[in-house]
Amino acid sequence: MSALVAQHSHQLVAADGTRLHVSDYLLPAAPLRASVVIMHGLGEHSGRYRHLAAFFNDCGLSVRCYDHRGHGRSQGKRGDVINGDPLLQDAEIVIDDFAAHFRRPPFLFGHSMGGLFAARFALSGVSPLRGLILSSPALALRLSRLQLMLLKALHALAPSLAVPNGLPARWLSHDAGVVAAYQSDPLVHGRISARLMHSMLRSIDYCHAHAGKLTVPALLLAAGDDRLVDPDGVRRFAAHLPPGLAQLHVYEGMYHEIFNELDAARPLADLRAWLVAQDALQNN
Repeated sequence: MSALVAQHSHQLVAADGTRLHVSDYLLPAAPLRASVVIMHGLGEHSGRYRHLAAFFNDCGLSVRCYDHRGHGRSQGKRGDVINGDPLLQDAEIVIDDFAAHFRRPPFLFGHSMGGLFAARFALSGVSPLRGLILSSPALALRLSRLQLMLLKALHALAPSLAVPNGLPARWLSHDAGVVAAYQSDPLVHGRISARLMHSMLRSIDYCHAHAGKLTVPALLLAAGDDRLVDPDGVRRFAAHLPPGLAQLHVYEGMYHEIFNELDAARPLADLRAWLVAQDALQNN
């Protein structure tokens, strides 16, 4: 894997004035094959994807990563969102700005919660995309009936109250170094509000109800031993996509962060092969 190109950090302003932290890793124009926007997961931040940005650079793609509102270096209450669909509106601003820079649609990559909202964004058709890449997307959650009842009550009484998200870091990866780095990262938080969870649940329902409307090629990559989201969600989503539009790879034995696993070479190889195939289709 080649070295990561120079990082250019800046801010974009969301519709409500929230400042979003953005990092671009731009290749020279001449060898550029495509571009990709990365959407990170719950409680983390885009800086944890520098190694993946280097991988995409090595594949000939310029990269944009950004921190969701309420995460990382972006503004907003930690783990909370305003009413409506702000994460989708933020994504539109970030993606359209990047697309305008290259005068072509980017691929959209999303992990976990980011994968859920990336899928919903692609299905909405708000902005053109070259393709969709999902890593352990949160297309199903393991919530008991009691947890759903408590969520409903909290959403009615204190929707913006951020509470512990209950996600044990030990299930991120079999690599102890990855877990330790996550636990000591000052930009990582373990909070979620009922309002954000409600937005996620609505997005899960939307994605499954509209899966058949996807119009761009998709690569779906899931951890077979995921303890943080239910991998059955991505299997059901894949089953309802238009025939021939998507590839699904499930990595048995892997934990949630497949690109931070001890055997990350396997999903990286599948991702590279898919990108090469998309490049070939584009040039035919």
